[in-house]
Amino acid sequence: MYKVALFNKIPRESQNMLSEDKYILINKETTDVDGIIMRSMDIHDMKFSKQLKAIARSGAGTNNIPVERCAEEGIVVFNSPGANANAVCELTFLGLLMSSRKIVDSINWTNNLKENVAVAVENGKSQFVGPEIKGKTLGVIGLGNVGHLVANLGVKLGMEVIGYDPYISVKNALALSWDVQYTDDLEEIYRRSDYITLHVPLNEETRNYINKDNIKCMKDGVRLLNIARDGLVKDNDIIEALESGKVSYFVSDLPNEKLIGAKNVVCIPHLGGSTPEAENNCAEMAVSQLTEYLEHGNIHNSVNFPECSMERNPNTKRIVVLNKNIPNMISKLTAVLAKYDINIIGMVNKSQGNYACNIIDVNGEFTEENIKEMEDHPGILRVMLIK
Repeated sequence: MYKVALFNKIPRESQNMLSEDKYILINKETTDVDGIIMRSMDIHDMKFSKQLKAIARSGAGTNNIPVERCAEEGIVVFNSPGANANAVCELTFLGLLMSSRKIVDSINWTNNLKENVAVAVENGKSQFVGPEIKGKTLGVIGLGNVGHLVANLGVKLGMEVIGYDPYISVKNALALSWDVQYTDDLEEIYRRSDYITLHVPLNEETRNYINKDNIKCMKDGVRLLNIARDGLVKDNDIIEALESGKVSYFVSDLPNEKLIGAKNVVCIPHLGGSTPEAENNCAEMAVSQLTEYLEHGNIHNSVNFPECSMERNPNTKRIVVLNKNIPNMISKLTAVLAKYDINIIGMVNKSQGNYACNIIDVNGEFTEENIKEMEDHPGILRVMLIK
């Protein structure tokens, strides 16, 4: 039986994927389990037990998980890329319209009317005039699971769309509309766009991605949207640009103390993936990836270990080895197996950056003592036996 802790609630349908004959669900914050399923809880300061093998995040971002420390402890971290993409895409276009038509300001004004409402509305509505998005230029920075959907929808709504993504995958490139203009020059995005929307992860390369230096290159009156990650836009610089009028509106799904109440800022309470459909999709993907790893050793959508899978060879035991990506690791593993006359039936090795995964199907008696002997080799992070 596998023990799995739920750090956040997930839909009942997703819980039902964890069959009672194989899994024990624990609804408390403990790492004395084989796996953890979670969403937004911050676990950077949490100490992990040796028993913990995997953490599955029901959502795309993993900023709340110590990913590198998990790798060093042989804990595979999964996320759910693309499962909430449509929900985030829809919210992006709601933000686009809110930035253009002054929807929030107009609603707040209307709600404060006390009498002669019909007359007041007709007399006061002109202060909320805003442009249509049809025929305007939309710059999409990041053409991943969300960004390519945003770009394609922009085309369908009659916008001229320019996309930028030096890391675009083949899958998303093929899904991109032929009418989306692709550029490898960010300056072109800044120079031409009436609206700019961000769909990139937060890392050292993208932190403060939008700042006073590149805001200077943008059109006067540009409208900016960040529905992706906090930290992509430098708060002080965007507030200054809004005060000067260089930027007309800024829509953020990641509010903080500086942005709330600032001039022409629309703050949304992180609703990007907050739809029943997105939550179900993310949870199902997280559960599926966790069970596939615990039961079969296959890794899909990990953020700290490589994609690695192999069809199970009949009548074998499976050994999964996570290790640092350094020379001679495979020879060390096979030497231990040969020492105990354990025959290798099938094997796959994959590496990514500093880490690697080996899946080995064997015939022969592989024991807890063998596991310990393997793990004692420098560079071996975890050895897992699946019978």
